[in-house]
Amino acid sequence: MKSYRILLLTAFTAFSSFAQNKKWTLKECVNHAITNNISVKQSELDLKNNQINKKDAIGNFLPNISASGSHSWNIGLNQNITTGLLQNQTTQFTSVGISSNVDIFKGLQNFNQLRKANLALIASQYQLTKIQEDIALNVANAYLQILFNKENLKVQKEQKALSEKQLARTTELVNAGSVPKGDLLDVQATLASNNQKVIAAENSVLLSKLSLAQLLQLDDFKNFDISNDDVPSMLSSILNETSEAIIAKAKESRTELKIAQANIELAKKDIQIAKGAYLPSLVGFYSFTTRASNSDGILFDSNNVPIGIKGPDPIFDQFDRNKGQNFGLQLTVPIFNGFATRNNVERSKVAFERTKLNFKQQELDLERNVFTAYTDTKAAKESFEAATASLTSRKLAFEYAKERYEIGLMNVFDYNQAQTALANAESEVLRTKYDYIFRIKILEFYFGVPLIEKQ
Repeated sequence: MKSYRILLLTAFTAFSSFAQNKKWTLKECVNHAITNNISVKQSELDLKNNQINKKDAIGNFLPNISASGSHSWNIGLNQNITTGLLQNQTTQFTSVGISSNVDIFKGLQNFNQLRKANLALIASQYQLTKIQEDIALNVANAYLQILFNKENLKVQKEQKALSEKQLARTTELVNAGSVPKGDLLDVQATLASNNQKVIAAENSVLLSKLSLAQLLQLDDFKNFDISNDDVPSMLSSILNETSEAIIAKAKESRTELKIAQANIELAKKDIQIAKGAYLPSLVGFYSFTTRASNSDGILFDSNNVPIGIKGPDPIFDQFDRNKGQNFGLQLTVPIFNGFATRNNVERSKVAFERTKLNFKQQELDLERNVFTAYTDTKAAKESFEAATASLTSRKLAFEYAKERYEIGLMNVFDYNQAQTALANAESEVLRTKYDYIFRIKILEFYFGVPLIEKQ
């Protein structure tokens, strides 16, 4: 038994360690966010609500059926059917019935309501997709920000290591009398500045992890981490496409335009539904009723002459004798209702024009966003290439400065300037690299390339 407990404890510890050391990939982050995000769940509820609305629209074609029943007691002063005198007595009455009605014609409003419900269902699905796409973009941006901050932390630590080596070397030179003590103080100041940059970079990594963990609805953000190897590729042929081609592709596939188009179709149905109130409506109805009582009745002879009184007939015999049916058609023709129908139609037309304007605005916004993304991506690529070339030159310049400093041909100030310039160049390469990657992802996104493969 003791061995069994030790085994369970070991397994639990190993599992906890695995959970804390899990490295999330971009795909895992996006899928987790889409599954657990509150906005997605709310949109899924909207989708379910529209599915219920569609069932309501289908139900409008079906007949309404209802049953009724009553049982009453009449206690007090009533006329005796035999003597004709008023006397206190108790009588009971029972009635049951069933009724039904169905819309035969209602100005095509039921048909248009069903079509509108189908369109609303499609629109809510588009809305859900739009939210998922926005979340995927936000997660990708946050994910790349962590990668950038991690690499920037490495750069700052490398610069700190260089300063530590410089401090050791300068200390030797000061002790040998080769350089003044002021150079040592400058190196110590540079090392302190490097320490500050390392601390700031560590905080940036922690805060960026917190930001992504919140998007993923995770509580334990301190133990949250992403895979350092899952870096999106910079290789893309998207810039081989023209901005016009990307805009045309975006107009075919972008969800916001599909939502705007669906809203236009919904507004059309609203106009048709409002116009349906001008037309007559025809309703079919049917009802069945029967009743019974426990009061005494009059006994008649064969000539229909009263000869006495009798007790109440059996209840089911009364139900059979007193049954009745009612059925028919009811036609309602609207004539005048204070311009309510006309005003509803006009309001629907105004809403329709507004949805058309919104669709046009969405098209213009999409064109502007795609063109901006296209130019930003080209600029990001050029910036990255320029930063890479600058870094190559800075590395050579630093190596040259290092050689001159070690043989005493360069003072510590100029050497620190060269080292700072190298650090800035490395940081700029990282910044432009991840900015270029994200710009590529946005442009591909507009072109219809998904951020990640769906589950």
